[in-house]
Amino acid sequence: MGWPNDGWRLLVVALLVALWPATGTAQDAASLLGAPTREAVEPPPRVIETERSAAVDSRIRERLAAIYREVAGLESVTVEVREGVVELSGVVPSPARAQRAIRFATQVEGVVEVENSLEVDRNLERRLRVGWQALAAAVERLFANLPLLLAAVCLVLLAWWIGRWLSRRHNWLVRIAPNPFIAMFIGQALHLLLVVLGLVAALVLFDATALIGTILGAAGIAGLALGFAIRDTVENYIASLLLSIRNPFEVNDYVAIDGFEGNALRMTSRATVLLSPDGNHIRIPNAKVFKAVIVNYTRRPERRFRFDIGVDTELDLLPVQSLAMRTLSSVPGVLSDPEPMVVVEALGDSNVVLSAYGWMDQRSASYPKVRSEAIRSVKQAFDEAGVVMPEPIYKLRVIDDAGATESAGDRIGNAPVHDRRMQDVSADRSIEVRVRAEQGAADEENLLSPQVSRES
Repeated sequence: MGWPNDGWRLLVVALLVALWPATGTAQDAASLLGAPTREAVEPPPRVIETERSAAVDSRIRERLAAIYREVAGLESVTVEVREGVVELSGVVPSPARAQRAIRFATQVEGVVEVENSLEVDRNLERRLRVGWQALAAAVERLFANLPLLLAAVCLVLLAWWIGRWLSRRHNWLVRIAPNPFIAMFIGQALHLLLVVLGLVAALVLFDATALIGTILGAAGIAGLALGFAIRDTVENYIASLLLSIRNPFEVNDYVAIDGFEGNALRMTSRATVLLSPDGNHIRIPNAKVFKAVIVNYTRRPERRFRFDIGVDTELDLLPVQSLAMRTLSSVPGVLSDPEPMVVVEALGDSNVVLSAYGWMDQRSASYPKVRSEAIRSVKQAFDEAGVVMPEPIYKLRVIDDAGATESAGDRIGNAPVHDRRMQDVSADRSIEVRVRAEQGAADEENLLSPQVSRES
């Protein structure tokens, strides 16, 4: 559907071009058609003499006639001078020649005003002859400048070929920038720079250095407009450049980006591609990847899993926790350092919720498989040991008020105090130990420096 819009734009431009002559004056239209016009052209301001002789007018007429005889296309111009007013008449081949004749007249000393009565020759035969002569002269100039033109084209092509050859020297570029993406960017920039230098050399060869500023200015404006038009593409490209420098993940790392999880497949100049556990490709724009929170599950080989277990409220929890920890330690793939841990998470309406934690090595085991085997093993061990894992149960207790002689507060106060086996509740420093080890092995600068004052 792009063609109708372009067609309307072309139609509007054509109408503007067609109506442009109508915006001019009647004098312009008459000049365009070659009709004689009485146009007064004032020379540059100068003082008009109070006394004037016919000899001065004669000298002006003779001087202009001599000039017109020497200029091609102005030989038939007739000059009349009265009191410093010059009247030009005759036939000239083009409006440009008429303007040239007027300019000569205004430059002569003593001229007060120039009356333009020149006619533009519209004879078809003569116009064709003049056009053919102009075309032949242009072709002759082209052949005369052909060696320069060929040399300029060869310069541009040579610069393009050298830039292309250098941009493909990956081994040489990788020595400058070990990052492949940065090396490719340097190669492209070098290629573009050499092409620009070739164009500048070609313009210098043609002695057209004045066009360099114009071309650079136009290129800057075009680049600005293009930057606004493809802002998202430029943002993704810059983000990919920064991501390739920081390298937050590598190929096949299992990461979570902006709520999407999968193995890192590739990073292009526009997007990062993940391979989801379902086997689907997830394409995320690099600008979003750069701004998002990235969770890299593969950067550290050890990974912790967790699951909850509900047991009966009547059970002694310490043996249950001990059985669960021994079972977790025997599961294949579960690490002994850090050792598994089972804690009381919450008291439910009809059960006690235990949370089981264990560590596994992702380099030698599968996270979902180890977690699944741990759940199955704990379930089997509880079934064999008679540990009740109840469904939601609601107990109804009927109390006889007449037989109640002791209040609930008295019962709690009179309850005997028994020695209870205390479980180790010391702080778990395993994560902190790994964080310190990670900081010692990391090459990146850590902005969370202990020397910096904490935020209040």
